[in-house]
Amino acid sequence: MYHNRFVLAVLVLSVLFPVAALSGTSEPVPSYQEALDAFNAEHAKSDAPPLGAEDRRIMEDAAQELAVRMPEPGLKVGDKAPDFSLPNAFGRQVRLADLLGQGAVVLTFYRGAWCPYCNLQLHALHRTLPHIEQQGARLVAVTPQLPDKSREQVAKDGYPFEILSDLDDQVMKQYRLYFEVPSELSDLYQRRFSLDLADYNGAGRYVLPVPATFVIDRDGVVRAAFADVDYRKRMEPAAILAALKGLGTR
Repeated sequence: MYHNRFVLAVLVLSVLFPVAALSGTSEPVPSYQEALDAFNAEHAKSDAPPLGAEDRRIMEDAAQELAVRMPEPGLKVGDKAPDFSLPNAFGRQVRLADLLGQGAVVLTFYRGAWCPYCNLQLHALHRTLPHIEQQGARLVAVTPQLPDKSREQVAKDGYPFEILSDLDDQVMKQYRLYFEVPSELSDLYQRRFSLDLADYNGAGRYVLPVPATFVIDRDGVVRAAFADVDYRKRMEPAAILAALKGLGTR
């Protein structure tokens, strides 16, 4: 969710001005919402059996509990972004402060390679990367999954940006995004989708971040933020570019 008038202005900018003008390039900027709509339409045509009433109850209860527990997740605009050092997909430590020394950072938190909504977002951000870099910024993703799972993602999708693994959950906690997956929901994932989060995160780690994106200026201050307990909602690339344009990072 957006947290102050600056971010509202970012949204207005993204509507009033063509995304090509915001990015300084004639290449179109992808829309996460359009990708989501296409995904939902394709899913509606599939022959996958729908969730039963009890499974729907489990998912709805977990979503409502998280919304009550975390009504406004994530750092707010104007907050100082906590520094961190995390391993990338190849085991090399990457420090936020070092990246900020080179320019603004677009920092996004996602659940894991298993999440279709995360993949939609990462694909959109990958296509947006030339526009982000033209504004003098860098894209960095953080996930609780193990580096080898991120390495598989890099190999499969050709991601050139850093994917960092928060293996002790401290960064997710510092950015106010961390939560533990209820056992009922975890059991549903395994029973209904053959998904064991421990296969991705490591033994005993049934934890996730609320998906979030932060635009952080060179001084380490959050200048735009989006975090929502509804994992289907993500910050639009056009809004990210509008925020970067407002920083004057070029």
